[in-house]
Amino acid sequence: MASPYTELLTLRDLLRWAISRFQAAGLVFGHGSDNAWDEAAYLLLHSLHLPLDTLEPFLDARLLERERQRCVDIIHERVSTRKPAAYLTGEAWLQGERFLVDERVIVPRSPIAELLTENLAPWIPDPQAVQQVLDLCTGSGCLAILAALAFGEAQVDAADVSADALAVAQSNIELHGMQGRVTALRSDLFAKIPEDRRYDLIVCNPPYVNTRSMSELPAEYRHEPGLALAGGMDGMDLVRRILAQAPRFMAPKGLLVLEVGHEQEHFDQAFPELEPIWLSTDTASNQILLLRRAQLAE
Repeated sequence: MASPYTELLTLRDLLRWAISRFQAAGLVFGHGSDNAWDEAAYLLLHSLHLPLDTLEPFLDARLLERERQRCVDIIHERVSTRKPAAYLTGEAWLQGERFLVDERVIVPRSPIAELLTENLAPWIPDPQAVQQVLDLCTGSGCLAILAALAFGEAQVDAADVSADALAVAQSNIELHGMQGRVTALRSDLFAKIPEDRRYDLIVCNPPYVNTRSMSELPAEYRHEPGLALAGGMDGMDLVRRILAQAPRFMAPKGLLVLEVGHEQEHFDQAFPELEPIWLSTDTASNQILLLRRAQLAE
């Protein structure tokens, strides 16, 4: 019996078919792309070992049968499993950098990455003066590595409570050749951080999803480790611990950059005395806050 996909002759044919499949299945996006077109193009180009940013010259290229089958298989897997695309390809891209990922870590997507590629200007006037950085709740290690790239003189600690996550982070440290500058540390927040550390910068994308939102997560997000997402009833369980403990590990002029996603209201209710600076990026507003050590020490 002939394959039902033999009429999909070109990459253009496959792209149209894949988008139709995604739309019909009601897939949810948000792990590197936010629409069916971008995700379909990424999965197809990855499967064909083509440059991920160069779709146009290949659209009308005819595919070999085995190439077509690889493409069909990965599109079917995305629909049938509802796994984020990054778990199917084993990689994620953030600010132009490639990171290895699997289901031991959440898919890298923090908008803090954009702030790091801008050297956290203007809040850090001299990037070369940053000597010590901590990426708390590091997961895949992506923010730790981007911090090392942004602050060329800094030693970066990448801390996480999950040994599985740290194994992925270590793979990414080695992928980027950062063994001499980024150190993976297993620690429940600050519990195992060396007492003599005084960080110029702490970045943190902690678990902050509140209980109600956790119960309503789409299937795609349920493939991610719940430990890295769930933040308790109001999403602030770990944030409370972080803000209480952070000043002890910060340099006198140290900064804390903390992501709380869509939980700004819960943050303001939990910490009415704080007046953070809310930072905006091209993709997020009122999701990332900046606090100085002096504010927290009070």
